[in-house]
Amino acid sequence: MAPGATHQVPTKNRSRPVAQGDRLPRGEGVALGGRGPSYRERVADALRAALIAGELRPGEVYSAPGLAARFGVSATPVREALLDLAKEGLVDAVPNKGYRVTAVSERQLDEYTHVRALIEIPTTAALAATADPAALAALRPVAEEIVAAAAAGDLIAYVDADRRFHLALLALAGNAHLVEVVRDLRGRSRLYGLTALAEQGRLRASAEEHLELLDALLARDTEAVRAVMTRHLGHVRGLWAAP
Repeated sequence: MAPGATHQVPTKNRSRPVAQGDRLPRGEGVALGGRGPSYRERVADALRAALIAGELRPGEVYSAPGLAARFGVSATPVREALLDLAKEGLVDAVPNKGYRVTAVSERQLDEYTHVRALIEIPTTAALAATADPAALAALRPVAEEIVAAAAAGDLIAYVDADRRFHLALLALAGNAHLVEVVRDLRGRSRLYGLTALAEQGRLRASAEEHLELLDALLARDTEAVRAVMTRHLGHVRGLWAAP
């Protein structure tokens, strides 16, 4: 990529060059106000969501100033967040240019999804018998946020709210290491089919599975929870995966 070149970044209906002041679409949970470590973490989370949803594409090189313009923030927190993503293997530094998004093979995605299924399905199913109903009910606004983001076609907000919902749900099992493993695997996933689903108005059906899952958990229906989670995770290499 030549220095100073603009990237064509996907929007809901078309691609367009990045312009000064552009902001990545985001939901309430990805708001970038504030300063300090949490500010850097919010920028990093938004970048991860953009990677997962395909707003930032594998092989492309992105500069901190260019991404900062899209967020409407200074380059410093973006540069720091990119360093975090590089440590995680999600991007590679390209001297004097920026960071290249790491490509993920189909086999790697299959392996990540397989491990996630081994962890998430039984863990979530077990919560039907053990989770505090009040703690489950507290997740409903996040589930509704996922539905709203799907209806609006806001993929970054969708991915971010989906991440927060599932990690908070898994945290109810009381195993912090398990949550961190799933967080890492989710960050390595790629869901390039979300764009087409959003444009076709089909993403909302997947989003509403989060409400269905909560209802099954509150009903203490272990088998229903297992069935919803199996179907939901199946989308990772099904509906949500197509380029």
